[in-house]
Amino acid sequence: MKILTVIGARPQFVKAAVVSREIKKRSGISEVIVHTGQHFDASMSDIFFEEMDIPRPDYNLNIHGLSHGAMTGQMLEKLDEIILTEKPDFVLVYGDTNSTLAGALSAAKLHCKVAHVEAGLRSFNMKMPEEINRILVDRISNILFCPTDTAIKNLKNEGFDNFGIKIVKSGDVMLDAALYYAKKIEGKAAFLKKIGLDGKKYILATIHRAENTNSIERFSSIIKALNEISKFEKVLLPIHPRTKKIMEANGIKPSFDIIEPVGYFEMLELLQNCSAVMTDSGGVQKEAYFFKKQCLTLRDETEWVELVENGFNTIVGSDFDKIVGAYKQLSEKNPDFGSMLYGSGNAAAEIVDNLIENSGE
Repeated sequence: MKILTVIGARPQFVKAAVVSREIKKRSGISEVIVHTGQHFDASMSDIFFEEMDIPRPDYNLNIHGLSHGAMTGQMLEKLDEIILTEKPDFVLVYGDTNSTLAGALSAAKLHCKVAHVEAGLRSFNMKMPEEINRILVDRISNILFCPTDTAIKNLKNEGFDNFGIKIVKSGDVMLDAALYYAKKIEGKAAFLKKIGLDGKKYILATIHRAENTNSIERFSSIIKALNEISKFEKVLLPIHPRTKKIMEANGIKPSFDIIEPVGYFEMLELLQNCSAVMTDSGGVQKEAYFFKKQCLTLRDETEWVELVENGFNTIVGSDFDKIVGAYKQLSEKNPDFGSMLYGSGNAAAEIVDNLIENSGE
């Protein structure tokens, strides 16, 4: 049995590595990895693959820096060639990027089975390109690996029970990854010592989404709120290159602490040791939960509604008063982090078991 995995961004490499490690444990199954190059990431050096225990791609298409149409079109052209050459039993895609859509679309058109990891997620905001991608990929897949009950409910509400598609509650591969890599840094605080935060209290913040960085009104309001909160508690922001450009172009001067972008291990260390998280990142919202941290989400909606419904996450958008008010209420909340919203950390095994089981159908 052969699986062809299509990925195009650093977070997808981390997720796919979890499943790749499980594939290697099984006999009679092989994997071919295709990196589309969608998100060019200079930090994905040799050290990245070695430290993260991530397999290197068999194909690197180096397609990036284009409009979504040109990018997806070029990916389709190249992926058609690879799928026809490799003849996989399944094409495995992750998440909601253009690479995800191109991988699924190419496979479906060539009558190759598609499996989608992180299926069923919905923000219900069709202005988000990711929302369009995930809906289309779900519809043309053969197996949908859902991280949560909410994801399964979304699919059933959209009529997926009628489409002859297998829906599996697999749990979340990001939990598998967080548990695996957390063990590698257990008992260490090297990065915190390096930046002078070892043993100190701080809030971890991240801002990078286009809805916040493309609107100077939203962006300024968020920065103003973080400035206000930093009067009560240290705020630390590893700065995204896009965020840095917006700040410099508009003369915005934050009064909280800013550091350069960090790698995955450094981010895990920051998450493990912070007092709370403020972010517009989907992945960081979940990781905050994995490490038992309350989160304020700097967006108007989230795909991870179960975090909000269970009191782990508060949606604050970009409104100054909402952000500051929610921060002041954090100490009053005591959510039960003993719940298992995203499974028990064995999503990869569940995924590989189902791929093997359905390879001959």
